[in-house]
Amino acid sequence: MDQPGRILVVDDELLNRELLGAMIEIVGHEMIEAENGVEALEKAGPGVDLVLLDIMMPGMDGIEVLRRLKADEARRHIPVVVISALSALDTIVTCIELGADDYLPKPFNQTLLKARIGACLEKKRLRDRERDYLRQIEMEKQRSDELLHVILPHEIVQELRATNTVKPRRYEPVAVLFCDIVEFTPYCAARPPEEVICQLQELVETYEDLCLQHDLQKIKTIGDAFMATAGLLKPVENPVLCSVRCGLEMIAATRRLSAAWNVRVGIHVGPVVAGVVGHRQYLFDLWGDTVNTAARIESHGVRGAVNVSRDAWPHIAGHFQAESLGGIPVKGKGEMELFAVKG
Repeated sequence: MDQPGRILVVDDELLNRELLGAMIEIVGHEMIEAENGVEALEKAGPGVDLVLLDIMMPGMDGIEVLRRLKADEARRHIPVVVISALSALDTIVTCIELGADDYLPKPFNQTLLKARIGACLEKKRLRDRERDYLRQIEMEKQRSDELLHVILPHEIVQELRATNTVKPRRYEPVAVLFCDIVEFTPYCAARPPEEVICQLQELVETYEDLCLQHDLQKIKTIGDAFMATAGLLKPVENPVLCSVRCGLEMIAATRRLSAAWNVRVGIHVGPVVAGVVGHRQYLFDLWGDTVNTAARIESHGVRGAVNVSRDAWPHIAGHFQAESLGGIPVKGKGEMELFAVKG
């Protein structure tokens, strides 16, 4: 025999409960008893593996007990074998339709009842095992969903679920922001890696929170650089304005953090192409001249400031003052006029 089961015997006759209890103990199972329907419902909890149920009982009869058990989501999986002196076909049919696993007439055959008990307990073990497997599968699915949301934006995850693919698209106008730590390489060389990573984690978490506050979408980190966009997957009225406000708060927040780094922020606006690449490791990324230009504005801009292109400046001219940095030679672009926004 496999592991013993806990069997609830429901019968208003003490002699019947004693007879069933003796048989149950002989085959190595544990008996719980109830002498009426109300007590049966109180005791038919998660620890019960099988119910042996009489029909004719005062007050709440066995059919009502069966109906309530099978209507309860938490207990409907418990097998029920009806043992009754009622042998009318309509009673048997009613019990089976309500979800009883078997119906045995009184006086019952002990050999047959033992076989029925063994079969029902084995069926419940298999059901419990299946439920555990399904629960594990659901947990793994939830972990996968959480991981996807960590790797990819919410909108992209929704499309991936719906179509099993993500269609590349052209978006415009999109503000692209790069924020980079000044002199990060020598800073790393002078400190233990644990300290550097801890401080970098603190910085990135702060930036992610600021992006959410200002309707920006974080795209990725590249070493010590942080890349985000506004107006890409979520429409905003003024993507450049959102990005500048976020960039100014990034600079202020960085100075308050334990590392007290200095950063440069560069912002440009224009069309981008976005999509998901990779099979083993997904990456949602952007491509195009707007992205390259934003990165170069950051690298050529003033440290400790939000630097914007001439194309981006008109979008915020009514909200901020700025200092023109004049024409600055930018690789692949020739001379570009940049503006350092005054916070």
